[in-house]
Amino acid sequence: MLERFEGATAVVTGAGSGLGLELARAAARRGMRLVLVDVQAQALNNAAQELRQAGAQALDFTLNVADAAAMEGLAQAVVQAWGAPHLVFNNAGVGTSGLLWEATAEEWQWVLGANLMGVAHGVRCFVPRMLEAASRDPAWRGHVVNTASMAGLVNPPNMGVYNASKHAVVSLTETLHHDLGLVSTQIGTSLLCPFFVPTGIAQSQRPGADPAHATLSQRLGQQMLDKAVQSGKVSAAQLAEHTFHAVARGEFYIYSHPQALASVRTRMEDVLEARQPTDPLADRPQVREMLGRQLGG
Repeated sequence: MLERFEGATAVVTGAGSGLGLELARAAARRGMRLVLVDVQAQALNNAAQELRQAGAQALDFTLNVADAAAMEGLAQAVVQAWGAPHLVFNNAGVGTSGLLWEATAEEWQWVLGANLMGVAHGVRCFVPRMLEAASRDPAWRGHVVNTASMAGLVNPPNMGVYNASKHAVVSLTETLHHDLGLVSTQIGTSLLCPFFVPTGIAQSQRPGADPAHATLSQRLGQQMLDKAVQSGKVSAAQLAEHTFHAVARGEFYIYSHPQALASVRTRMEDVLEARQPTDPLADRPQVREMLGRQLGG
């Protein structure tokens, strides 16, 4: 676990807005040096200016976390400037919705690139350097936090591509925890699973995509996602603070809405009893009826 933050270095992907920006703000309040990463140049520039004006030391890098070479270059630049980072938030991600068979190959590539490969590249590029720092200093401590989602633990309909990407992040992070346990006690891991937290992820769109060509299921999914996210009672700032407290306590699973775990328990019981998957919308029959009616079910 990482208990002392002051003077340590934090890498935050998706730092230009939403949860990433709040994680960066929380890190700055704790006296950490910041490495801010985002694909949106203007949002990243605004975030970096804000944090520097507040007194934080911050480097900013505009890049796509799905780009393997760019992520390797990022890791090299960070180590050259400040050494191996102590805290890595593989947080960048995008959202999408719609019936599975309606997703294009480009949409699959975009979502998996940001949500899964961005995390994979963060692990691949930073963990070896963190392990090297740990091997040189028995007192050195580090921590990796990967952002998944409650959609990585359950499977709501009309969100299949997103669900698949986040389930993969859950598996990756649990395996990372076990793999690190084989070789080091100095680097911890956490899996962050937000539920509906107001951020900008609902407004993310694949570059070059034309919203006018969206299918009915995609439009309905977007409307439902917008409504659910904006009605969230836990803010991104609150979740960022909760995340830092969880890291300091060495917690692996971090939830924004622990009450949502009832659906996870039901899914696990489905698996163990080899029964048909329980409808995740069973407790919201009006939503299930509306979707089925409008989509022709």
